Amino acid sequence: MRFDQFSLSQPILRALQEQGYETATPIQERAIPEILAGKDILGCAQTGTGKTAAFALPILQRLSGTKPASGRPIRVLVVTPTRELAAQIGENFRAYGRHLPLTSAVIFGGVGQRPQEDALRRGVDVLIATPGRLLDLMGQGFVRLGSIEVLVLDEADRMLDMGFIHDIRKILKVVPAKRQTLFFSATMPREIRSLADSILHDPVPIEVTPVATTAETVSQAVYFVSKPDKPALLQHLLSDRAVTRVLVFTRTKHGADKVAKHLTRVNIHAEAIHGNKSQNARIRALDNFKKGSTRVLVASDIASRGLDVDDISHVVNFDLPNEPETYVHRIGRTGRAGASGIAMSFCDGEERAFLRDIERTIRKSVPVVDDHPFRANASAPSPRGEDRDRRPQQGRQQQRGGGHFRRDDRRDDNRRDGGHGRTGGF
Repeated sequence: MRFDQFSLSQPILRALQEQGYETATPIQERAIPEILAGKDILGCAQTGTGKTAAFALPILQRLSGTKPASGRPIRVLVVTPTRELAAQIGENFRAYGRHLPLTSAVIFGGVGQRPQEDALRRGVDVLIATPGRLLDLMGQGFVRLGSIEVLVLDEADRMLDMGFIHDIRKILKVVPAKRQTLFFSATMPREIRSLADSILHDPVPIEVTPVATTAETVSQAVYFVSKPDKPALLQHLLSDRAVTRVLVFTRTKHGADKVAKHLTRVNIHAEAIHGNKSQNARIRALDNFKKGSTRVLVASDIASRGLDVDDISHVVNFDLPNEPETYVHRIGRTGRAGASGIAMSFCDGEERAFLRDIERTIRKSVPVVDDHPFRANASAPSPRGEDRDRRPQQGRQQQRGGGHFRRDDRRDDNRRDGGHGRTGGF
């Protein structure tokens, strides 16, 4: 369905044209008419489905039809879990509303508060916020939510994971009961379903790409490898220049730093992005990855949520996730918008159970790649014996010019890591 078939004003259609958008995605096709009709929405959609435009376009249409009240109170509140996602939603509102006399602001923690205060004093129609900074500015009197007409809760499942649900309940207490609520979550665990039931009025359910479904455009493969050999296998795969723009997932923030450091040491330009990085460092790493000056971006799951990067050629699961749905979300970063993509997963002895759960969830077996120099026994329960047996062979591979990590470096890093990665919230 073309955008000009919706009841959208010419200024919005013009902005879409300038962005090169003509045809709606499935979630946009289903959600835009319902939101324009004033309905509450319960949306279950993954990253890369066009979800932000699905709510931003009808919201802008609604706001453009009425004049702002005196003092320009906040009329739309979008709450989202991460700074990166908040910034990207703000960019979308500005792009789609560039020809409208509307204003928006983005507020999040980790940066100076003064510019955000100044924007709020001038008055905004649309406020995009992370829960913590929003509550801070509410407590200081900079944000008043008594005029909210539309409330959007985006990535609700991640807000649950990150411990924001209590903050969300505080926010819900001060927004008007008479409002339109748009609720989006990539997954629907029991707590999220309960929250949705408590705040939505006769919602229209919209589900696009079930969470257990992997895109047909993504070619999947699994490499059985012992844990200490994973960095060398990654370097081996990156020696192929056809592997151009790569997103690598690790289970921990500490693990992301280790992988990025290893790759940098062997002259592969890589950066890590996770919650322990400063706001400026994350923005810089993401910009470098988008521009192509950084070939490999190593990310934790939460930090990667909301990343909007086109043309990712490969996704690498350096660590297999312990939740099958997370696997589906990860590999959905490639093969988007009809393009083909490749997802490569490293599986050590302790991750075999995770792989079985993933295959059960996606209802297919992930093809195994045996033709690589660090192959481990697929039936082995633990990698320790494999590591010990394979070290001489790795040494021979290095002598043949394979260019893998030095065994001494790898052994030292394992000793420093102690086999554990630090965990923590975003």
